[in-house]
Amino acid sequence: MSAFLFKISKRSSVPLRMVLVLFVTIFGVFVFTVCIKQITIENKSNNIALTTEKERSHCNLHASAQEELPQIHFPQPKTYSRGECSCNPVRFFVLFSMQRSGSGWFETLLNSHPNISSHGEIFSVKERRINISSIIKTLDSVYNLDWFSSASKNECVAAVGFKWMLNQGVFDNHKEILDYFNLKGVSVTFLFRRNLLRRLISVLANDYDRHAKQLNGIHKSHVHTKQEEYPPQNIVL
Repeated sequence: MSAFLFKISKRSSVPLRMVLVLFVTIFGVFVFTVCIKQITIENKSNNIALTTEKERSHCNLHASAQEELPQIHFPQPKTYSRGECSCNPVRFFVLFSMQRSGSGWFETLLNSHPNISSHGEIFSVKERRINISSIIKTLDSVYNLDWFSSASKNECVAAVGFKWMLNQGVFDNHKEILDYFNLKGVSVTFLFRRNLLRRLISVLANDYDRHAKQLNGIHKSHVHTKQEEYPPQNIVL
């Protein structure tokens, strides 16, 4: 009788062992994946730092104030040569905002300068923000002056950046993005409406326009004039 009970208990312990082995395997794979991701990010950070030092090494920086050194760069584009402007310092920037906050108007002012390039909402394309590797690859292309758009200036550009909406993957990888900006010395500007009610209305209007059909090629919720913003009230007597 005791031998029979021993066989039953031995059989019942087999599923528990299998579950334990499966749990240990899954946990080991998870730890391995996290370690590989961390090593990859650290290697990319080290490469960024080495590239930055290499960019600065061939140019005379004595004329620049020491406190400004982290904010100035000397990119070496892969797609063309900067020529005589290779030692002209370039500053990096990013404009964080929300839809309907005046970011388009502000970016138009920036691009009106002959030596400033602001490339718009480059992360509106989902494939560019699908993971941190895609994001860093896109950022490297922009800040290395290899990103071409209608806003691209000549090789003597003095500042380059873009507009990044907060609903375009910023919060999904915020730590890695912050580390990248700190390493690259990117200047960050936040642009928001002061009026909280208008901000909330703009968010709702933008969400509506994403799904609504355009009327004569124009989004229905866009406001182009003050008359449209404050339409006359129809009073029925």
